[in-house]
Amino acid sequence: MEHAEPDLVNFSDSDVRVEERWHDVRDLDVYDINGEQIGTVESLYVERESGVPRFLVVSAGGLLGLGKKYFLIPVEDVSRDVGAERVTVTQNRDKVVGSPDFEPDEVPKPDVQRAVRAYYGYT
Repeated sequence: MEHAEPDLVNFSDSDVRVEERWHDVRDLDVYDINGEQIGTVESLYVERESGVPRFLVVSAGGLLGLGKKYFLIPVEDVSRDVGAERVTVTQNRDKVVGSPDFEPDEVPKPDVQRAVRAYYGYT
C-alpha cells in the first residue's frame, strides 16, 4: 500500500489555523547547524485538516524580490529557538541550498514532497 501525501495548503493563503500558535514561524530568520544565516521563512505548508506544519518555505538572497531563491524544508529538519526568535535547520547551508527545486507559488505536488523529504533523508 502506497503512503498518501498529506493534503497541504499554503498557510499564508488559507484560513487554516496551526495546531499550536508557536508553529507559526513565518518571518523568522533561518540558520544552519553551524550558525550561518540561510534566509527567512516566507511561508508554511500545513495539512488542511489538522493544521500541522509539514514544510517551511525559506527565501534567500535577492534585492527587492529579484533574484530571490526559495527552498522547501521538512519541519522535521528544523527547530525553533523561541528565545532568539529564529529557526535552525539541522543541516549545513550547502545542503539546504542544494535542495530540489520547487515552484514557491504552488502547493508542492506529492512527487515534489517525496523528493524533498528523500533529499533530507526521510522516507
